[in-house]
Amino acid sequence: MPSNVYDRRKFLKMVGVAGFVPLIGTANTLGRSLPAHAESIKGPANSVIIPTHEWTGDINERLDFPADWQLEVMEMKGANAPPLDELQIGQRLDQPIGTLPLQGIVSGRRRIVITFDDLTRPTPMYTVMPWILGELRAAGVRDENVLLMGAFGSHRAMTQSEVEMKLGRDAATRFAWQNHNVFENVKEVGTTSLKNRIKLNQTFLAGDCKICISGVKGHEQAGLSGGAKAVLPGVAALDTIQYNHWTILPRTKTAGVFKVSHNEVRRDMIEAARMANVNFSVQIVMNQHRQPVGVYAGDIVYAHQAAARMAVEHYVTPTTKDADIVVANAYPVNNQAFRAQWWFDRSLREGGTGVLIVQHPLGSESVHWLNARVTGHGGHTYFDLVDHSKKSRLRRGTSMIVYSQYLTRNMINSYPPEVRFASRWDEVIQMLRQKYPGQRRVAVYPYAGVQEPDFTPDI
Repeated sequence: MPSNVYDRRKFLKMVGVAGFVPLIGTANTLGRSLPAHAESIKGPANSVIIPTHEWTGDINERLDFPADWQLEVMEMKGANAPPLDELQIGQRLDQPIGTLPLQGIVSGRRRIVITFDDLTRPTPMYTVMPWILGELRAAGVRDENVLLMGAFGSHRAMTQSEVEMKLGRDAATRFAWQNHNVFENVKEVGTTSLKNRIKLNQTFLAGDCKICISGVKGHEQAGLSGGAKAVLPGVAALDTIQYNHWTILPRTKTAGVFKVSHNEVRRDMIEAARMANVNFSVQIVMNQHRQPVGVYAGDIVYAHQAAARMAVEHYVTPTTKDADIVVANAYPVNNQAFRAQWWFDRSLREGGTGVLIVQHPLGSESVHWLNARVTGHGGHTYFDLVDHSKKSRLRRGTSMIVYSQYLTRNMINSYPPEVRFASRWDEVIQMLRQKYPGQRRVAVYPYAGVQEPDFTPDI
């Protein structure tokens, strides 16, 4: 575990969680040892280890199932890809695609802006920052000429401690950093071929060398994350983001996971990035533990395309059909747990039960100002949204359980009324055994936040 990741107990104390919180419902409460045998299961048990708590400890938790249940653990194709070490990362970054090496680009520049994403994304930026900082130092760039900028579109602002987790303490304390403000300090730089008026952060535009760092994984709108998304929505104005998401997306049939080359949503983003004159980018493909397994540097489009070709092979996961129970762990993007929930539609039989695991202190919902704009549009209020959530959105005949130690009323309100909730794994097992007393077939997607079906790619 990198040294810049918080100790979990310190984190829980910091965010004000009262009392003692065990690792999981059946867990041994001390240290990071595996939990004891689930009390609700008499006799032998099947077990599977899942990762949880991204950025807040990265804990391995054990889930126990009855011994007579058939357990299928669905791993993605790249599950065994070894993480790159520091030397290997440097070697890949020394071979940029479509640009000069970074040291040559930054030489003589006086305003260096480096963008990074936030904790809603699993990108391990701290693994590439030492190389980037070394290149700046070798080129004679002074610390005061470097600004780190959080490029997370309409998400909430980050704190100093969160930036340290993302970038490493050295970078976050040595250089000035700034949150992008989606509401102001933006400048219009042009209009895309899709008629989006591109307004971008003025400080970002003022940089005479712009470096963007991104993670690459499946994305239902842009095909894959990363690349030009660092600019739009990364450092764009709210109206520009809204046009991309609410005007272009609904009218196009080209968007979808692993769809890049002919994707109009992605094209709008690329044109915005070209207007911004990004000088260098780093694209990271991750394994199931948020470790880098692929690193590509250079032009923000060409380097991203190279990373995308690896990603569409790496994240692909076999899809079980007609399982009685599907367990989908939202790690490492718990804040957008709906992505993991999609595996229920793909894998459950009629009458089956999906178990969504959201094991993260910050829960499944992030602050998102574009989505917040929906709540105020046309006179809608919080109370209207609560009423809307009472309508069933589950596939007919299926049921759902959400397992989390961190359930809040906001989180509960976001699900249909028939969804059941559990704060201990024992409770989940008891619910399932009441419904399924005999032998059952269970599919587990252990890190469903980044796993994808075998979609046909368009790179």
